[in-house]
Amino acid sequence: MFNRIKQDIQAVKDRDPAAKNTLEVVLCYPGLHALLAHRVAHFFSRRGLVLLPRLFSHLSRFLTGIEIHPGARIGESFFIDHGMGVVIGETTEIGSNVTLYQGVTLGGTGKETGKRHPTIGDNVVVGAGAKVLGPIEIGENSRIGAGSVVLQTVPANATVVGIPGRVVYYNGEKVPSINLNHTDMPDPVAEALNRLQEQIDQLRCQKMDCSQAGLRNGGMCKSGHENL
Repeated sequence: MFNRIKQDIQAVKDRDPAAKNTLEVVLCYPGLHALLAHRVAHFFSRRGLVLLPRLFSHLSRFLTGIEIHPGARIGESFFIDHGMGVVIGETTEIGSNVTLYQGVTLGGTGKETGKRHPTIGDNVVVGAGAKVLGPIEIGENSRIGAGSVVLQTVPANATVVGIPGRVVYYNGEKVPSINLNHTDMPDPVAEALNRLQEQIDQLRCQKMDCSQAGLRNGGMCKSGHENL
């Protein structure tokens, strides 16, 4: 128990450059407070208690703004940065070295029973405001871009952005270290608009060529159509 707490504290110090010392982390990081409260609530939940774990969870939510259901399973070195608005559902399973930013939801999609929340692999980073919904799996070493809505299983070593979430980077190789960069993401919408603009420019050039050819051929383009 105490060894796991040390790992949770060290995870904050390793991944947040603003963390200056252990005392600051222990006293001033709501993500750590919520995680420690969850460790206690989960302990009682696994022993069949219902009300006491929920009271711990409710009090933690009131104090930190982070809601973690007592039934959620969370691995080692878990880090919630900033944390306000984070929601983690009952049947969520989270691996080791996972990082969540503020506003993340690991939730369900309806009133199904049984497994209805995501399974997050090791070394995953979920960006601010992202929503991962349903009994899907997020493969290890993957990154979920800020504001994404993920509704389908994500393979390992992938980067997902957009609504709904789409895999925009996948190399099939294990990432040697935890990559916390969740802001420098490809923009598929901007790329599509750029391609559309290139096509418009090409059509404009073709029209100009056709107009010039029509003037030389008595008002007719090379294709034989009358130049407007």
